[in-house]
Amino acid sequence: MRRLTTLASMLTGAIIAVSAVAQVQAAGGGFVTASLENGQSIFRNGKGDVPACMSCHEEDAMGNDNLGTPRLAGQVVEFIVKQLEDFATDRRAGIGAGVVMPIFAKQLTSEDRRDVAAYVSSLAHDPKISATGSSNLKALREAGVTVGDPAQGLRIVSFGVSERDIPACRSCHDYNGRGVEPIYPMIGQQKYVYLVNQLTNWRDGSRNNDPLEQMQKVARKMTDEDIHNAAAFLTGASPYTLGNYRRPERHVSVRGK
Repeated sequence: MRRLTTLASMLTGAIIAVSAVAQVQAAGGGFVTASLENGQSIFRNGKGDVPACMSCHEEDAMGNDNLGTPRLAGQVVEFIVKQLEDFATDRRAGIGAGVVMPIFAKQLTSEDRRDVAAYVSSLAHDPKISATGSSNLKALREAGVTVGDPAQGLRIVSFGVSERDIPACRSCHDYNGRGVEPIYPMIGQQKYVYLVNQLTNWRDGSRNNDPLEQMQKVARKMTDEDIHNAAAFLTGASPYTLGNYRRPERHVSVRGK
């Protein structure tokens, strides 16, 4: 019971911290609008010296394991906005940010970053479609990549590891990591290599732009095996709860126009 109370307190603090960002974006109590047309143009064609986002994230925004790039399609829009702003202001820099993202983000305006975020978030919300973007674990294993055990990963995602005080991933990221607007990103059906890299970066501190250091605190308790197992399960995890073929309604502060 004490562990649950502590986790609840931590989550409440995170909601206050991150919601402040969303409230600024939605000043006046309404929605901030974003140009999906401009976002699509930047994603597909680039802008100025910034190349097309799809050159690394793929045409369908599903990411690329070979490049270590994440799936952006269907991601929580506020989360993408925050990451792009963090890239642009060096709050997310170094190994955990890749080499190029801070450079590119700084060359886009705040409106551009919001437009791109809204565009990629609008893609592939149908879980039956987005599941095709999951990583091919067999191919990765054959290519020499260390791949974890999805069955063991299910335990971590759903229940955590109580003996090492690791909370369940779903306690923040919802069922099978399907994400919770406006705070917690979708980590289910995310690219395997990206998940492993980011959990490793959280653990060693090379990525540290998480509110209240939530992810760093969790990742520090995870072994390499834990990370590989959790990532192996998450990349193929269904966002549907058993017997329920509907997902929670999306609540977003940024709408496309």
